[in-house]
Amino acid sequence: MREAPATVPLPVPARPAPVWEIAGGSLPLAAPLVAGILNVTPDSFSDGGEYATIEAALRHADEMVREGAAIVDVGGESTRPGAAPVPAVEEIRRVVPVVGALVRRLPVPISVDTRKAAVARAALEAGAAIVNDVSGLAFDPGLGPAAAAAGAGLILMHMRGTPADMRRRARYADLAGEVRSELEVAVARARAAGIPAGSIVLDPGLGFAKTAAQSVALLGALPRLRASGFPLMVGPSRKSFLGELLGVAPKDRVVGTAAACVVAYRGGARLFRVHDVRPVVEALTVAHAVAGTESR
Repeated sequence: MREAPATVPLPVPARPAPVWEIAGGSLPLAAPLVAGILNVTPDSFSDGGEYATIEAALRHADEMVREGAAIVDVGGESTRPGAAPVPAVEEIRRVVPVVGALVRRLPVPISVDTRKAAVARAALEAGAAIVNDVSGLAFDPGLGPAAAAAGAGLILMHMRGTPADMRRRARYADLAGEVRSELEVAVARARAAGIPAGSIVLDPGLGFAKTAAQSVALLGALPRLRASGFPLMVGPSRKSFLGELLGVAPKDRVVGTAAACVVAYRGGARLFRVHDVRPVVEALTVAHAVAGTESR
């Protein structure tokens, strides 16, 4: 993988768009939206193998939507630190039947979590409306054009290197400034591929090429990233930085995840990618209600 080029000036919206344009429609961003994580992998860090069959995946997706998920995000390759890459043909085998079944079954848009153009194209053809790329279009140059051709929403996440080596790349002189600059490079790649500005969401990549302390600091620095003008998604769910803070196992990090989401909401994030939907939806409902009283 090539290192990201130096940042370049680019036009950005003056403020986050009131809606996020995705394939087949749009999502309003006036209130927080939760994306439920559906890992159809054998080796994800906290739920590997639990939803690897279509039947189990559908049951879990149904549950997340009942609990308030506005998006279901389907992933077929673990991106935990040290994870081995998965060939595109295997990722397609895992993801596409589930995406197709979910599109026919659920009233919410489906996102595909992939960094590979072939997987994105297959999932979009099966009805996915959003592509969530942890590499920020740095891994596969064909992914941007694939998303553009489908009119898909695109989540650009910040990461350095790959899951195999990203821990060694967590060195920053100006954490928020460098993350913002590198995300702006990702935006430039997306715009060059034909992605409209209104289809782009940015994710600071908590835990990806960040130490626990850096992930915490980045949560507090979200207003600097929000100043780029694009909507923000955060994904603190069950992450190791919460484990270091709380001293608990991944599935016991629900309260910490909800707290991190509320902090991120206060910092300007409007989309939240989590495993445990109901507690996060409830926490964000309260935070949003309070924010409404503050603006009166």
